[in-house]
Amino acid sequence: MSVYKSNLYPQIKNIPNGFAKQISDRPNNKIVFLDVPSPRREQLNHITTNSIVPLRDNLISPQINSDIIYENIKPVFTLLRIMGVLPLTRPSPGQNQFKMLSPSMVYSIFCFLGLISYVMYLSLHKVQILRTTEGKFEEAVIEYLFTVYLFPMMVVPIIWYETRKIANILNGWVDFEVCYKKLSSRVLPIKMYKKALTMAVVIPILSTSSVIITHVTMVDFKVMQILPYVFLEILTYLLGGYWYLLCETLSFCAGILAEDFHQALRHVGPAGKVAEYRALWLRLSKLAQDTGLANCYTFTFVNLYLFLIITLSIYGLLSQISEGFGIKDIGLFVTACCSIFLLFFICDEAHYASLNVRTNFQKKLLMVELSWMNTDAQTEVNMFLRATEMNPSQISLGGFFDVNRNLFKSLLATMVTYLVVLLQFQISIPDNTQDTYEDENLVTNDTTATDATKITTTLATTILTTMTKKRKKN
Repeated sequence: MSVYKSNLYPQIKNIPNGFAKQISDRPNNKIVFLDVPSPRREQLNHITTNSIVPLRDNLISPQINSDIIYENIKPVFTLLRIMGVLPLTRPSPGQNQFKMLSPSMVYSIFCFLGLISYVMYLSLHKVQILRTTEGKFEEAVIEYLFTVYLFPMMVVPIIWYETRKIANILNGWVDFEVCYKKLSSRVLPIKMYKKALTMAVVIPILSTSSVIITHVTMVDFKVMQILPYVFLEILTYLLGGYWYLLCETLSFCAGILAEDFHQALRHVGPAGKVAEYRALWLRLSKLAQDTGLANCYTFTFVNLYLFLIITLSIYGLLSQISEGFGIKDIGLFVTACCSIFLLFFICDEAHYASLNVRTNFQKKLLMVELSWMNTDAQTEVNMFLRATEMNPSQISLGGFFDVNRNLFKSLLATMVTYLVVLLQFQISIPDNTQDTYEDENLVTNDTTATDATKITTTLATTILTTMTKKRKKN
């Protein structure tokens, strides 16, 4: 009789501890992964792409991983676009362009036409200067100042003309970010969003305060009259903030690139790595040159406008210094200080950016130890150093002049020359009060001379009559 053995119920040996198998019988090389989603992951999977990050992270310190340069400067760009000054369009992230028939351009045209219409309306109701007995000369200077304050209207069409070049600069920064990420395997670590946001908030407040102070101290204060002045003052100083952010970006990227190159040479010896950093530096140098070219006419006009404002303001202060400072001089002093600060700010930031892009990078190259490198790497380093010498990284406004500290010094020297000439011209003009006093003296002297002549004539006639009578008696 055969015993039937079923495979469904295999016989298992009795194990004292009750486990199906001994631990020693298990295979040691088998690893089991359990793909069990955690509750936290399930919650994150339900979050859609339209979810809003908390306000603190989204507005104050957002996470920026693409189109880094534009996103860091975005608050200033947004304010310029709201003011109708920068008709820039962005069909997709990382793509910037300018179109004549875009909604941004139409909006900018309407804003500009509204500004011109408002200024034309105010020209029928001219700003009334506070008349005092200090003289007409200072009043004329203040009238000229309030006319010059409207000059930044002309910069709006100039910015429209250069918007296409500004869009190309932003696209060039996107290419630079991509090349840097491929070379260093990390995102460009720029943290300038808070600075840009602070400028977008603080500049309008300070500019409005400056205009109010100027109008209160120098003209009959009317709210309707200061609106175009506030708009143009905000525009002028916002352009200075925009220039600062561009130059600061160049300086920061040059410092990061120099530090990464210095660290890479400590561990890597192939010549290809040096060639990649040289190509990336050439991109950065071209961006520095293109920054000046893209903003050529805009900042040429801004620099000349600030020069004119500074000259007239200081001239107005010095013209009445002999009679002491009055309430009008407060507005002139505020205007002169703010304009000098902005002009120095523009020149100094461009000087600092050029210094970092070229001079400081050359110092890093000169400090490289070449003894342990192979011949190809040493050749690449020497070519890199020669490229920094041959490529000018100065920020030049279209070849008219380089924006640096020498420009600020030259403008101040020219301003002093004009001030001396104008003050000499003022001294040569006779004062009305002095003329009146001299006229009164002349009238008095004429009257005195006439009276003396009459008395002398009377005495002479009396003496001659007496002598004639005596002769007749004799």
